[in-house]
Amino acid sequence: MKLLEDKVVLITGASRGIGKAIAEKCVAEGAKVAFTYLSSEEKANALIAELTKDGGEVKGFKSNAANFDAAQKLVDDVMEAFGAVDVLVNNAGITRDNLLMRMTEEMWDEVINTNLKSAFNLTKAVQRPMLKARKGSIINMSSVVGVSGNAGQSNYAASKAGMIGFTKSIAQELGSRSIRCNAIAPGFIETEMTDVLDEKVVNEWRNSIPLKRGGTPEDVADAVVFLGSDRSAYITGQTLNVCGGMLM
Repeated sequence: MKLLEDKVVLITGASRGIGKAIAEKCVAEGAKVAFTYLSSEEKANALIAELTKDGGEVKGFKSNAANFDAAQKLVDDVMEAFGAVDVLVNNAGITRDNLLMRMTEEMWDEVINTNLKSAFNLTKAVQRPMLKARKGSIINMSSVVGVSGNAGQSNYAASKAGMIGFTKSIAQELGSRSIRCNAIAPGFIETEMTDVLDEKVVNEWRNSIPLKRGGTPEDVADAVVFLGSDRSAYITGQTLNVCGGMLM
């Protein structure tokens, strides 16, 4: 039996990068997948076509996770389409990097709203159907930067540190109903966003990692599958660092 057989997984921000890899792995493990995208309808449609060609059940929803009412409507729509939400992956995230002295209020608010408020919005929205079912797994995408901090990323680090605190609190609130909440903290993950970086800089980062390589989106997706599956039934309130040993 596949690890996510017959589970319904809702993933925010899954048209590319880590989110896309999560959607692919979840379908491969037998899940029905609902995912959100905000701007790239072409990429979303391409992902749906890719994941349904072999019989996968996948639906894409254009939705802004940072909007409270849109998040509630999204969960209502997913419930109507699939009848349940067994696993929520709060993956939507952006960066607006700058030193604090140059960071604008807009740059701060945009990152906090997209990265952190979205997790509040979606978790609150899925809480009711999960409480009714008395089961569920909520997985929040944090970052090693949320643990260690990083110069030039105070907004991003704050949002990802907040995600860890949020995770621990929700785990305590919902644990008695068999609803688990965990966080994943990826390290240096090589995606299309890192492809534009200078190769020398990328190699320096790789060499500073104990495993001597950057992570792949699939590395993160494997952790999501584990935390979404019944194999992690006694794990909640934890942060799993997927970082090749960057954090010890």
